[in-house]
Amino acid sequence: SSLTDKIKLQEEDKSENKKIKSFEELEKETRESSLKTLDDYFKFISELDRNDWFGVFVNAISSRFDPHTNYMAPDDKERFDVSISGKFEGIGARLQKKNDFTEITELISGGPAWRGKELEPGDVILKVAQGDGEPVDISGMRLDNVVKKIKGPKGTEVRLTVKKVDGTIKVISLIRDMVETEETYAKSSVVERNGVKYGIIYLPKFYIDFENKDSRDAGKDVAIEVERLKQQGVSGIIMDVRDNGGGSLKTAVDITGLFIEQGPVVQIKSAGTKKEVLYDRDAKVQWDGPLVVMVNNFSASASEILAAAIQDYKRGIVIGSKQTYGKGTVQNVIDLNQFVRGNTVGDLGALKTTTQKFYRINGGSTQLEGVASDVIMPDRYSHINIGERDLENAMPWSKIDAAPYDTWKKQDNFEKALQNSKSRMALNEHFQLIEKNAKWTKERKDAAVYSLKLDEFKKEQEKIEAESKTFKPITDYQNDLKFKPIPEDEVVMQKDESFKEKRERWFESLSKDIYVEEALNVLDDLQAKPVTKGEINLKKKGVKSK
Repeated sequence: SSLTDKIKLQEEDKSENKKIKSFEELEKETRESSLKTLDDYFKFISELDRNDWFGVFVNAISSRFDPHTNYMAPDDKERFDVSISGKFEGIGARLQKKNDFTEITELISGGPAWRGKELEPGDVILKVAQGDGEPVDISGMRLDNVVKKIKGPKGTEVRLTVKKVDGTIKVISLIRDMVETEETYAKSSVVERNGVKYGIIYLPKFYIDFENKDSRDAGKDVAIEVERLKQQGVSGIIMDVRDNGGGSLKTAVDITGLFIEQGPVVQIKSAGTKKEVLYDRDAKVQWDGPLVVMVNNFSASASEILAAAIQDYKRGIVIGSKQTYGKGTVQNVIDLNQFVRGNTVGDLGALKTTTQKFYRINGGSTQLEGVASDVIMPDRYSHINIGERDLENAMPWSKIDAAPYDTWKKQDNFEKALQNSKSRMALNEHFQLIEKNAKWTKERKDAAVYSLKLDEFKKEQEKIEAESKTFKPITDYQNDLKFKPIPEDEVVMQKDESFKEKRERWFESLSKDIYVEEALNVLDDLQAKPVTKGEINLKKKGVKSK
């Protein structure tokens, strides 16, 4: 692969006075850089100290219990605390180890990787280079060392050689920047269609500041956004928790409470103890109109609690991936220093351990199975096991007694809206192309046999590239909708250029989003006075590009 990359780069280089290297020279360079990478890896192994090996040993044991129980050495604990506070210089991507490889699990909204639009969850990082320096192969390297190579001062360049989800190899250049938490806050937009106004609230995580009760939290912020959308006279709200990995459970209960009268929201159980039920005790409903919750494979933990509660109450329609992530467990961090009196050996680090399990109000766990969407929309991960069920030693699904609750009675055309959406799914050519792409992505991910004859290998790679081009209309899609800021944001946009750029980028991504378009179709169908047939944008032709 490295050799064919070098040959291809040389063929594509259009610069003048370039020195054309022979095949033999390129092969010699490739062998030398591969040997250097292996030498670096063994050098790194030889540099591990007693504390490192202790961490490896303890985690080999703890990971047998479940994927979320692990020992954190003092350095790791410090990094964990930084990640909770959420301000650092880097590219703004979360990584995890998959065997010898480093995989991207999440892009932090507003960070360089998110802005660049070239990286996506599921991509595997093969090499890291500092600017135009020599790329270092990171296979087999420890995650914290990979992170050290990718992080760095604001304004510096890092180049990642990445194996994309579909199997193609790309070199992606990123300029490091300050990754801010501002983009983790709730935000909303208004869109008008056929004379009807709708609101969308995007929540990237369920944030809270445990130290300061007066500071912002997701529950308070979403309540404010709902109120602002009501003032704009919207007839339906989309709650978008796609890619939301969770956070504070309390805020998930508060947000659910905005949409229901009162009652249980989630059940929690520890081993050998009675279940605990968390309630919305406020009879006030802040929004009682049509509601759609958008989820995907990466909606996890607290996101799944919100989606499950809205679904169990039949309060709104959940649309998105076949199922959400499936993380139905709760972890606590235990400082190990508290157990040693008169500690003379130094900082002992901490243990992050799974202590409880989440259950829906209907009694079913969100563990492994996540939340199944009411309307399933294909995406590129449709045929790939992504989520808790893909992790070793994941805890099983289980069931407890349901909590008593009454379903929402104010939505008459619930079933009809579901049927209409499923009919549109079947007719829409663009969704059919996405489904075809999902099957192709699965084939590419499972491909494990490569020819060792250079010409054959090159032919295989060319075929993959040609096939990937047939799916280009997916990224070229436009939905002809104009997403606008709420007045409060408009004021800030006029004063703050960076805020303005982030909001406009969000509006642009919404106008290319077929999933949001279908969410609006569902809101049309949920109206008390239905929008007439001619007005609903069925788009039977589906694929459009601009």
